[in-house]
Amino acid sequence: MIPYLREKFNKEFTEKKYQNFLAELDTSFKYPTDFRVSETPLFLSDEFYEELLNACNDLTSQISSSDFRKRTDEIIPRVKSVNGEEEHPVFLQLDFAICKNEENSFIPKLIELQGFPSLYAYQSFFSSVLRKHFDIEDNLSSYFSGYNQESYIRFLKEIIVGNNDPQNVILLEIEPAKQKTRIDFAATEKMLGIKTVDISSLKQRDNKLFYFSNGLQIPVKRIYNRVILDEIDRKEIKYNFNFDDDLEVEWCGHPNWFLKISKISLPLLSGKYVPQCYFLDELEKYPYELSKFVLKPLFSFAGLGVEVDLTKEMLDKIADKKNYILQEKIKYTPLIETPDEPSKVEIRMMFLWPKDKEPVLVNNLIRMSKGKMMGVDFNKNKTWVGSSVGYYLKH
Repeated sequence: MIPYLREKFNKEFTEKKYQNFLAELDTSFKYPTDFRVSETPLFLSDEFYEELLNACNDLTSQISSSDFRKRTDEIIPRVKSVNGEEEHPVFLQLDFAICKNEENSFIPKLIELQGFPSLYAYQSFFSSVLRKHFDIEDNLSSYFSGYNQESYIRFLKEIIVGNNDPQNVILLEIEPAKQKTRIDFAATEKMLGIKTVDISSLKQRDNKLFYFSNGLQIPVKRIYNRVILDEIDRKEIKYNFNFDDDLEVEWCGHPNWFLKISKISLPLLSGKYVPQCYFLDELEKYPYELSKFVLKPLFSFAGLGVEVDLTKEMLDKIADKKNYILQEKIKYTPLIETPDEPSKVEIRMMFLWPKDKEPVLVNNLIRMSKGKMMGVDFNKNKTWVGSSVGYYLKH
């Protein structure tokens, strides 16, 4: 999106540089990257950078409101909730498709949001390795709100570890060694000095939780939560404690916020950055052009159950309409010049939200695609697709 930087990067790109870059990513930790890494970052123009900030400010203002909290509280009893919820999510992600509006200007359109940790450690590591192998100018940054790598890591540690001894803080996940994001767990361990613990190996005694390390039983004071309750149920995971107990632990990223933000919030938001989105049970009549919408189950995992070719008859047959939304389809604009066809882009804006403060925009993550959708299945045998990071010019 900054023409001279795109031209320079593409001209200087070599397959050897890219392979060396991948080799360092894959050998720096105990786990490699288990997802495709794109050949290029994104260079954000000043105009689009400002538009992104406007979109983020608009949406975080809505999410911070008491009305938003009231509506999510009304909806969430439909599913399981857990004690000890914070006033707001600690982690917030806003995912935008980069599109064009009627004036032919680039605009971010919200496609998804998450009240759940993203790759906070890995993205910092990723950018530093990218800079080692490619010529990224010093006046370009992937961090926001005045942060650099050093201050960002300090802030991340303050949020996740706090005043605790790192050995009493754990990253909690289901079968972490099998997760596609496991490189982020390894990066988090190295960056923050905490352990990654499988949920099935935690032990409860009275209202306290413990994990074992080097034969020692270690008390858990704070949980950096990467567990999705949907996945526990879907995989029938066995574990040895009770979420419903009044446990003597702090949640850093409470499980309820995954459901409240990631699953039910889109229909509660409005404005030029938000697609039309409706709870199916609240529609008096369906939109005239159903071909412009997708159907999504509210409480599914990893996109399961999404329907793109809709008919009135299909919607009429749904018995539990309260658990579905209709969301307007978003048209991505191909914009990154590559050796063959342009790539479409999705940008994740990553926030940390300290207690009793406003959410702070800190980092970003890029996904690129040349297929119908962003997923791996739509980009097989394609290059200059996958994950990366976005840079903007500091002034």
